[in-house]
Amino acid sequence: MPVYRWRLAPEGLATRRQLRAAGLRPGGQEVAAQVERPRRRRGPLVAYLYRIDRAKPVRPMTAARGAALERANAARRRCPACRRDAGYVIPVSLGVCVPCHDRTDQCAA
Repeated sequence: MPVYRWRLAPEGLATRRQLRAAGLRPGGQEVAAQVERPRRRRGPLVAYLYRIDRAKPVRPMTAARGAALERANAARRRCPACRRDAGYVIPVSLGVCVPCHDRTDQCAA
């Protein structure tokens, strides 16, 4: 697999984000190349590149997919402890809404 340095990839290749911004998706094709961005203290950042000419258009959002996405996002807002809609996505680090987390901290102290 060809490896290119940051910003030196040839025309006709794009990352997933670049494809999505153009209204495309990889569409099952294999990774064509990768681009590496060097870092000082750790290994390089790697992004996979796909061929633009083999990319397919993004599938349109259907009513059923939109409803499923809405239900999934609602489930992420529902606190498992008090079962209320928190109005924001419950942080994974807390596991419960902030009022329930604060209540637990006061009980432990």
